[in-house]
Amino acid sequence: MRWHDLGVALALLLVVEGVLPFLNPSGLRRMLAAMAEMTDNQLRVAGLTSMVLGLALLYFINA
Repeated sequence: MRWHDLGVALALLLVVEGVLPFLNPSGLRRMLAAMAEMTDNQLRVAGLTSMVLGLALLYFINA
């Protein structure tokens, strides 16, 4: 992997993460408040699920 690709991926991550607070800041606050109420295990499962889905998407895109 080239450093350029990593930079592009990071830039796209920042763009995607900025969409929700830009379009719906009150919704983001509600979502963060709900996440604050989750247990550590629930957050870990959500993070693991997100990583697995991301890896699967990368696999299918590059296949």
